[in-house]
Amino acid sequence: MTSIQRMKELTARLKEAAKAYYQEDREIMSNREYDALYDELQALEEETGTVLADSPTINVGYEAVDELPKEAHESPMLSLDKTKDREVLREFVGDHKTVLSWKLDGLTIVLTYEGGELIKAVTRGNGVVGEVITNNARVFRNIPLKIPYKGRLVLRGEAIITYSDFQQINASIEDVEARYKNPRNLCSGSVRQLNNEITAKRNVRFYAFGLVSAQDVDFSNSREYQFEWLKSQGFDVVEYKVVTAATLDEAMDYFSSAVASNDFPSDGLVALYDDIAYGESLGSTAKFPRNSFAFKWADEVRETHLLEIEWSPSRTGLINPVAIFEPVELEGTTVSRASVHNISILKDLELGIGDTIKVYKANMIIPQIAENLTRSGNLTIPDACPVCGEEARIRKENEVESLYCINPDCVAKKIKAFTLFTSRDAMNIDGLSEATLEKFIAKGFIHDFGDIFEIGKYRDELVTMEGFGEKSFENLMESLEKARDTTLPKVIYSLGIANIGLANAKVICRHFDNDIDKIRSADEDEVSAIDGIGPVIARNLVEYFSKEINNERLDHLLKHLRVEKEERSGEQKFAGMNFVITGSVERFANRAEMKEFVESLGGKVTGSVTGKTNYLINNDTASNSSKNKKAKELGIPILSEEDFLKLAQE
Repeated sequence: MTSIQRMKELTARLKEAAKAYYQEDREIMSNREYDALYDELQALEEETGTVLADSPTINVGYEAVDELPKEAHESPMLSLDKTKDREVLREFVGDHKTVLSWKLDGLTIVLTYEGGELIKAVTRGNGVVGEVITNNARVFRNIPLKIPYKGRLVLRGEAIITYSDFQQINASIEDVEARYKNPRNLCSGSVRQLNNEITAKRNVRFYAFGLVSAQDVDFSNSREYQFEWLKSQGFDVVEYKVVTAATLDEAMDYFSSAVASNDFPSDGLVALYDDIAYGESLGSTAKFPRNSFAFKWADEVRETHLLEIEWSPSRTGLINPVAIFEPVELEGTTVSRASVHNISILKDLELGIGDTIKVYKANMIIPQIAENLTRSGNLTIPDACPVCGEEARIRKENEVESLYCINPDCVAKKIKAFTLFTSRDAMNIDGLSEATLEKFIAKGFIHDFGDIFEIGKYRDELVTMEGFGEKSFENLMESLEKARDTTLPKVIYSLGIANIGLANAKVICRHFDNDIDKIRSADEDEVSAIDGIGPVIARNLVEYFSKEINNERLDHLLKHLRVEKEERSGEQKFAGMNFVITGSVERFANRAEMKEFVESLGGKVTGSVTGKTNYLINNDTASNSSKNKKAKELGIPILSEEDFLKLAQE
């Protein structure tokens, strides 16, 4: 394989991993593996003098999703060059006064203030174009909505969720599989919500790390002065220390000892020259500014021995391999197990019982296998489910192999499926813990979801069950009666169809006018064409309803429910019309409320301006945003809220 071929291979793998991580909030390779492949690609580019057009070394970040308005940044946001070697960092600092601060692991946000008020918040996006999340930023825990300074201020910072809040939020999610893997994923999803009520409940915090511009303010040519000035305006600023090469060690020792006890996620440090003019005079490379440098913590790696692979089934039938190894101390805690994620990773590592492996904690949180030193590959992948004993089969999707139990009646699937069904966001049935459900299944009381609402016929047996007396029975009956009144999106979500969460269920139900028969008979093309619903979700939905047994079970469930249908009342004057909403809104609580209003009049709201768009709604009708430009190119009218409301009243 030539160097160029290897570069193409590395580019494809890194782009796939970045898309999974940034756009889909999932991981297909460890941070350590990503960094190693990235470094290899960078070395090959230096060796060959060639940089491919789609190389991740020049294309940074993730692409903004269509559900939120997009906007170009006033100045591109570049990534930082990085090292894990303290001496390399010392060489960068040299004799320059340098601001050394935490590199927070969340989502970068750009805030704009005018007249002392927050007028705009935009995510980093791909560094050139981000997503407008102003309404969400307004409900961050610590962002000042008004500041003393009345000029135009643009600053950058990191939105994060603390470890303690992360643990509390995860603990409230009853479906274990629906829990978030780390604070960054939770923060990313929280910041980019369409409904800022959800954001408000997530305790998102913002820490400023850079001032872009402030009209008519003399900062004495000092980044440190900028930090202190931002504090005076009410902003929480990332903790920092001012260093030179001579004083670097003391500061580094402080940060390295503090990171273990911090309540916030951090994956390293950032060094920024204090001298603003000097730093800006250095310019930048195609990807990196020359006035700043990132230091990433060297992972604490321990050597141990693999004892066994535990195979853990889930409600979708996926059987996850979990490595069990001799306990080791990592980042201050004892660790003895780590998820291997899927069969592809297990094969790549050539794992075998007794192998000598190296383990670490990704971002000092999640145990991972770094490498396998002996690579015996002596593992036998089971061909039977560890719970039900029926056939287990390897499936390959998107070049990733995973093991699945194919028995639809697997007890493990049932327990997990019933746990989701009764959870708060689904049918919200109190009094049915996973342990209780397990007992009901074992006794043959429930076989499908509808059976739960018929559990009362086993009253005599239930009240004599250990830990489940007369009072528990009465409470359960009361909870079941309340649960009968529900909505179709909750019903669809409660079925446990792969990749369909409550938000997706709402979008699907709204598209099909809350008609379950239309949803059951829809084909993949129609479902995947719904704004925000992709081909994977479409395939899963259609496959689910293609099975007669699933339809029979749903019919049984629906007999016990009173499903409230979201009726559209009044004249459908926007029927057949497509709208795009962008920017901040004033007459509505948020864009989601405006979207509901459009839909109540028969219209459809999409995420991007196309030839099918009838109107673009933007209070800043004269702005030079990408959506406004596109609308003008296509001759599509741009309406302010006032214009839109007049149109609705005509």
